[in-house]
Amino acid sequence: MNAPDCLLITGFEPFDGESVNPSAQLVLRLQGEAIAPGARVEAVVLPCEFGAALQVLEAHVDRLRPRLVLCCGQAGGRTALSFERVAINLDDARIPDNAGAQPIDRPVQAAGPAAYFTTLPVKAMTQALRGAGVPAEVSYTAGTFVCNHVFYGLMHLAQRRPWLRQAGFMHLPYLPEQAAQHPHAASMALDTMGAGLRLALRTALATTQDLQVSEGTLC
Repeated sequence: MNAPDCLLITGFEPFDGESVNPSAQLVLRLQGEAIAPGARVEAVVLPCEFGAALQVLEAHVDRLRPRLVLCCGQAGGRTALSFERVAINLDDARIPDNAGAQPIDRPVQAAGPAAYFTTLPVKAMTQALRGAGVPAEVSYTAGTFVCNHVFYGLMHLAQRRPWLRQAGFMHLPYLPEQAAQHPHAASMALDTMGAGLRLALRTALATTQDLQVSEGTLC
């Protein structure tokens, strides 16, 4: 498989007592789809484990040689599809991962820089989704759990994979069935997430330079 043919999207298995993870359901829904001419989706579900998740991701990146990688994860409490802009070199787990590991104040990569920026056009993607009626936002924190661990590891990996042109991370709200167990939490239907992900991928493929519009925050 050549790099221009493949878009790799990843989700996570359920964690922290949840029975489902919207990111896994979402990416598997798009498995094998032709998002655009010459651009077919490959979907992978990663373990919610420090270290192991990056090992699985790297193996699939090197096997598939995708031109674009978008990793997805659950962020219960968010109200929109959140395109992460910055990955930080820090593991600081509030809860154990699915293997029982809970690293505190540990770098993702000991010799890595403090942070990486995504190479996806996150402002253009956000604007496109909003224009289609899908709630979307640019986020400046991917947390310090396994999602950020994978995001940072992906961007570090991309430094040594010149054929990997675009890479980044998107957080998802709860599914409605999850929100029923979390009073007052926002949710989003899987169909809406799917429409948003498809449009996000098409926008990324069609965008050579991100929009110069404000998506900043005050705090």
